[in-house]
Amino acid sequence: MRSLLLAAALAVSCSVPVAAQDHPDLTGFWAPQYGQGERPQDMLDKLPEGTAMVEDTGIEEFPKGEFGALRLTPDALAKALEWEAQDEMTLGRVCLAPSIVYSLQGPFPFEIIQMQDVIIIRYEYFDQTRLVYMDGREHPGEDYPHTKMGYSTGHWEGDELVIETTHIAASTITNNGLDHTDEIVTRERYRLSQDGSRLMATQWFSDRNVLENDGARFISWERRDDHVYPYECDPSFAVEYQQIGQD
Repeated sequence: MRSLLLAAALAVSCSVPVAAQDHPDLTGFWAPQYGQGERPQDMLDKLPEGTAMVEDTGIEEFPKGEFGALRLTPDALAKALEWEAQDEMTLGRVCLAPSIVYSLQGPFPFEIIQMQDVIIIRYEYFDQTRLVYMDGREHPGEDYPHTKMGYSTGHWEGDELVIETTHIAASTITNNGLDHTDEIVTRERYRLSQDGSRLMATQWFSDRNVLENDGARFISWERRDDHVYPYECDPSFAVEYQQIGQD
């Protein structure tokens, strides 16, 4: 299925070189940058007023009951407080891919293939592929299918790539019981460092079904000469985990 998506994207995309478009070229392999380095203040200033920064990027995880400055609705909070880590270690959940809301900040690399009318992003995390349409199209109606990668459109604002995503299937916000609904919307801004070795982004998200305020992450990656490897999640790990817990 992924190869068909890539072929379709290549078929509809113009073959005009990126350099001819007078935009930064984000093409390449990007790996998580731990420690993240300096956060450009002007990127943070573009987040909506009152947005809460979520500090769980990379290998960091919130413990049970901790959500930073996010304000949960009463129902979402009650549900999250019932969560236990072992709930994720079942055959039905251990290989369940998260949505782009959580996948983006995870400690796995990705590859960007940038063309004129579409940008393809191949995530190593759960072998997910994302299409970002750059041809000016509108987002589809409410009856359009929801998926873990959602429906993404993008445009350039100066040297920043701005991606808006809707139609995201319900999944994880923070890996401690806080889940979003399929009404969540996200906006990401990507910018290269001056030497082109670092890719920086803010990921803003809003879902009033579970959050009383908006949330955002700052994430950065470093350019490497490498590849995206198969994820190949093996659900039998859950069985082994349960057996260890019973011993």
